[in-house]
Amino acid sequence: MDVFACAGCGAELTAPVSRVALPVHTYYGAWEELHPPLMEPATYAVEPWPTGPPWRSWGEVGEERAAEQGVFLPQSVSFGSRGRIVLAPGDSRRMVFVPEKCAGYCMGIDGRDGPNLACEHCGRAVATRMDDCGLWQTVWLEPDAVRRLPSGSPAVPVPDWDELDLESYAVAPVELDGSWSRRWEAAVPVALAHLVVACEGRPVALPGPLAELLGDAVAGYLPAGPPVLTARLAGPGTPAHRRGGDVLLVPRHPITGEPWRPPNGTAPMVPLDIAVWARLVLPGETSPLPASGTLPEGVLRDDYPLPLHPRGGFLPHGRAFQDTLARLPGIRRPELRAYYDRYART
Repeated sequence: MDVFACAGCGAELTAPVSRVALPVHTYYGAWEELHPPLMEPATYAVEPWPTGPPWRSWGEVGEERAAEQGVFLPQSVSFGSRGRIVLAPGDSRRMVFVPEKCAGYCMGIDGRDGPNLACEHCGRAVATRMDDCGLWQTVWLEPDAVRRLPSGSPAVPVPDWDELDLESYAVAPVELDGSWSRRWEAAVPVALAHLVVACEGRPVALPGPLAELLGDAVAGYLPAGPPVLTARLAGPGTPAHRRGGDVLLVPRHPITGEPWRPPNGTAPMVPLDIAVWARLVLPGETSPLPASGTLPEGVLRDDYPLPLHPRGGFLPHGRAFQDTLARLPGIRRPELRAYYDRYART
């Protein structure tokens, strides 16, 4: 495990934390809604791309310069820091707010003015707290303002795929109040953007569980026309990969972020948040009745939970889809640019 310390005075600024994959829903929340912390306690993740201010327009920087910043479609381009470190606010230590840099929209602070947390000991600006509406609660450490140090605690081993407890990662698509999971609303369009590029703009049929749950809601994001390719779920614990599969939807490892890879086969792979993937492939509850026999005489049960049903239609996070497309170099291929031009007009 690691701790992060102020690069100026050496004061420790975090609790011991272990590195995990950057969540795919990091930047995508629901407007006018307060969110919980993005990161689990005692974890951190690193964003390799530039993030945050200053921002410049696509027209101002040009296509070549935008590509150097990891943006391949017309949109605002960040020239902020690369390698920023994100952790839960509860894992931050010995930092104080910089009052004049704590602007936000209505419910908190959004980081629009750059770092708003300073080292309590020396006053150096070291991090940005973000918790406004529509934002997951985070503290982003500036990579040039902190140093990573060993904490002295033993390292947390990275589990192999067959060691993962998939049930512990699965997230239900519907919340207890009937709203769709914010994580699903972000993770599904992120995967769809990868799917469009993997299919090179050709129409594709979604796998059964995903099509049954979200088919109509996500149809507008996929290339139009009768399907010529088929996507299917693949990963640890699923049937062995068979030859001839067109596209594989595979889970991202929760610690490394790397997609699962089949032992053989050459089918294109599309990474999917393990929270969504695990929910789709794991068997669900089948019956409230005992597996064998009957309930004892005189025993009545009324506590069996009814299946959760959404109170409205699934709405993929449009910016998650757009931003992911913009980060994929393959979108510059002519056949995919034609797809994007059609999508942008809808």
